Amino acid sequence: MTTTAQTLHYARELFSLYESYRLQAIATSRFTQQDMLGWLQQFDGTGIYTRTQAGVSGEGRPISLYTLGSGTVKVLLWSQMHGDEPTATMALMDIFRFFANHPEHALVQAIRTHLTMLVIPMLNPDGAERFTRRTAHAIDMNRDALALATPEARILKQARDTYQPEYGFNLHDQDTRLTVGTTKKITAVALLAPAMDESRRDTAVRTRAKKVASTIADILQLFIPGHLAKWDDTFEPRAFGDNVQKWGTSTVLIESGGWKNDPEKFFIRKLNFVALLSSLYAIASKETEQANIDVYEQLPFNTKYGCDVIIRRGSWKRNERTNVCTIDVAINIDKKLNAGTRQWEDVATIVDIGDLSTWTALQREIDADGKTLDPDLVTLDRTFPAGEITRLLREP
Repeated sequence: MTTTAQTLHYARELFSLYESYRLQAIATSRFTQQDMLGWLQQFDGTGIYTRTQAGVSGEGRPISLYTLGSGTVKVLLWSQMHGDEPTATMALMDIFRFFANHPEHALVQAIRTHLTMLVIPMLNPDGAERFTRRTAHAIDMNRDALALATPEARILKQARDTYQPEYGFNLHDQDTRLTVGTTKKITAVALLAPAMDESRRDTAVRTRAKKVASTIADILQLFIPGHLAKWDDTFEPRAFGDNVQKWGTSTVLIESGGWKNDPEKFFIRKLNFVALLSSLYAIASKETEQANIDVYEQLPFNTKYGCDVIIRRGSWKRNERTNVCTIDVAINIDKKLNAGTRQWEDVATIVDIGDLSTWTALQREIDADGKTLDPDLVTLDRTFPAGEITRLLREP
């Protein structure tokens, strides 16, 4: 660990006092731009930021850029370029509230004095309206950094080109079931200092990003030891993170993962709040310049050994021609909109069967306890109401 005691002290303070800092009005992770703008109204006129309209979305919703601080080092932060990835947006609302309510805090003073924060929360408001990944043009804007077909992509590119920020934070949500290496631990947060080309070489720009990522890793290991991973750094020529790095802004991707008993991802939101504020302080105080990139490099990669529910050791006879064997069943649960009722429902999907000893369950594990798995119901990729999971087992 190379991060200084002062940064870690602030991280512990932010973590322990978070309940008094957070924006209480956020009661769910499913919200629209209208909701977000309603939360932000209370900060208008407080002097914590200036707001400028950066453009409009595909469906005409205004997208604003918020500027906090007046320092010489510029930092660009953007969230929710995928409409169904709201965790960091919630954390940014918490940060705005912290700046408004605690303007004299030494951390706030340091950031405002030495940094200029350029924040675009909810870059894809059309996707957020429907809680879907893509824009109104049905385009994944994180693969639109070169073509710039979407207005949202053009807004982000223009902001980067206009302000030429030294640092960038690309804020996302990843699958809550991803795991840390071979540990069978759910990944709470994954980090990436994106590559700039297929060689994945370390330029001065990328090395600086790795130092920031190492600082974030030091901070988060205080609270989620063993639950921090590294995102695959294979170069994607169309992606914004890779290109913003290539264009000269040292960029860190933060992927918000999962945590047990945290369906709204409020604990992960808290981690974002702590990690962002603490690492911004470290940038402001130039601590990140001394960070050891090995902290980041040694993080295990994300793996896909997680699901929501696992049935363990069920007795399995697929049909009359097969022998009886013992298997596990992996099940994911997702919210899907019922076209008839227009209500969101929990739908289960069988995603794997067999030896799942390397897997872990985010929600629960069920011991089959000698019961037989119903071959008519246990079929790969089958979907069914989540309340019917126990029907997969027959009494012995």
